[in-house]
Amino acid sequence: MKLLRKNGLRATALGALAVSGALVLTACGSDNNSGEQSDSSSKPAAASSIACDGAKGQLRASGSSAQKNAQDVWAKDYMAACSGVEINYKASSSGEGIVAFNAGTVAFAGSDSPLKPEEVAESKKVCTGGQGIDLPMVGGPIAVGYHVEGVDSLVLDAPTIAKIFNSKIKNWNDAAIAKLNPDAKLPNKPIQAFHRSDESGTTQNLGKYLAATAKSDWTYEPEKKWPAPGGQAASGSSSVAQQVKQVDGSIGYFELSYATSQQINTVKVDTGASAPVEATAENASKAIAAAKVVGTGKDLSLSLDYTTKADGAYPLVLVTYEIVCDKGNKAETLDTVKSYLNYTAGDEGQKKLTAAGYAPIPAEINAKVRETIAGLS
Repeated sequence: MKLLRKNGLRATALGALAVSGALVLTACGSDNNSGEQSDSSSKPAAASSIACDGAKGQLRASGSSAQKNAQDVWAKDYMAACSGVEINYKASSSGEGIVAFNAGTVAFAGSDSPLKPEEVAESKKVCTGGQGIDLPMVGGPIAVGYHVEGVDSLVLDAPTIAKIFNSKIKNWNDAAIAKLNPDAKLPNKPIQAFHRSDESGTTQNLGKYLAATAKSDWTYEPEKKWPAPGGQAASGSSSVAQQVKQVDGSIGYFELSYATSQQINTVKVDTGASAPVEATAENASKAIAAAKVVGTGKDLSLSLDYTTKADGAYPLVLVTYEIVCDKGNKAETLDTVKSYLNYTAGDEGQKKLTAAGYAPIPAEINAKVRETIAGLS
């Protein structure tokens, strides 16, 4: 495992505030986000604002790379407050995180999509007397990032995005792109579209959006594995972002934090609202606010409205979950799991999200998350 020392948002004054116990997040995933941002909200929270409540030792977790930058910020704050606790979040993919959780090798998993019925059934082997449940913890926009020299602003709609990613639109000066961008100087240059090579909830959420809004152009079932022909593959959100950053004529999809930290231009989406909508945390929050809880029992999985045309609502969003046992959590990590998740779901943890390029979970849903965490056993 490698200690990632400078990931995520860092305040300019962080060095003066840090103490020897304020370790950054330990992670052994390769999904590094090398960009840096400065914001006072990223400094470690005061110890008194975080209830450690018997937390101790090492807490291992893995999964979604979409929430990696949030985990970086959260873990830094939490470990600064709770001496002797080490949070190890391996940023890989949602699929790998669920596999690790159901194998009993991590205390919780991060996933950009809820557990499938067969995954819930499998979880009962490690959740003694209980099962895995989904706790929505992080929201945010899936940015469609692009790199086209001379084009600093780009508008696309869902059918055009679908045709680009399934290789039906192959050139940047295609008539469909030009119609949406009459003032742009679009080059006669091939499009190089990048997608995830690993199973990813980000891919699945992009698929859900396109299946809902571009049905005739995107005919694939929304799955974690990339379904369309053509394009180029890269593992993890950071690798897709790195390719887009480096390759002129490229386009890809990843969480907004990767675009922000690497200064990658992002597409404004024409939803049919009064104006195209930019990928921002605030605009994503407007879309996520309409989410409905569809999980049963203690499961809090959500249904999102990808077809919204509300002004300022960015529809290409995801909600990423923490997957835990409702009952049957390991005794040696239960207190730490509850303490850490209480912080991430609490006011202090959720306030960190906007500065990191994410959207906080709506208050009504978040209240249910906190109540569920309190009852974990």
